[in-house]
Amino acid sequence: MNARTEPAEAEPATPARPPIVRELLLVAGLFLVYKFGRQLATGHTAEALRNAGDVWHAERWLHLPGEQSVQSLLLHGDILVRVANTYYAAVHFPATLAFLVWLYLRRPAHYVWARRVLAAVTAAALVLHLAFPLAPPRMLAAAGLVDTARVYGPSVYGPPKTDHLSNQFAAMPSLHFGWALMVAIGLIVATRSRWRLLWLLHPLVTLLVIVGTANHYWLDAVVAGALLAAALAVIHAPRRTATTAGRGATRLVPAPAGEPVLAGAAR
Repeated sequence: MNARTEPAEAEPATPARPPIVRELLLVAGLFLVYKFGRQLATGHTAEALRNAGDVWHAERWLHLPGEQSVQSLLLHGDILVRVANTYYAAVHFPATLAFLVWLYLRRPAHYVWARRVLAAVTAAALVLHLAFPLAPPRMLAAAGLVDTARVYGPSVYGPPKTDHLSNQFAAMPSLHFGWALMVAIGLIVATRSRWRLLWLLHPLVTLLVIVGTANHYWLDAVVAGALLAAALAVIHAPRRTATTAGRGATRLVPAPAGEPVLAGAAR
């Protein structure tokens, strides 16, 4: 069979990027709403500690592994625990921002999808933070865990009574884990590298860090994963094409004389 290379005229055009000013304002607005909403949930110390006890007992009833098992591994050396604290403090926002910027520049269609999913998960998390204030395990005496950030540093939190920049009673769900999992899923969907499944190491390491540093319970990650699954079920990823996946596609189109033509092979 003879074939010749021709441009694929029916190939969809590269999806247009949303206006960058609008996107910057939108992302900044969502962040400010989230930060303001977290502040509305502050001051519920007694309720947050009571809920923490309930979550702790629920994990034991479900026979989930103890958070102490992860923390004991970190406490074998000062360097390891400081690396975990630094990962918790420094990777969460920059990694998610870098993910969105890369998608915006290289995969516009996937960018819109990922931004919508992250916004939906964050909004749902805010509702849960308001409805179910939860103290992290580092504040729960029954857990017997070390506040690794306070003891070894670095720490992103101050004393709960004087910390006006964050809501420390918003442990469930864990947006650290939810966002990290979305970053991995988004990169797996938007790329074709044979190594792309390695992106799952990011949420895996994040999970071990948030539990080992006593900032979250296992159930905080479970609930975050459930919210993400619900968002992904409603907000579908764009169909993989040559333009959305960053590669050319090979397909047969009819030639004028009835001879098959290999289109897009040279792209």
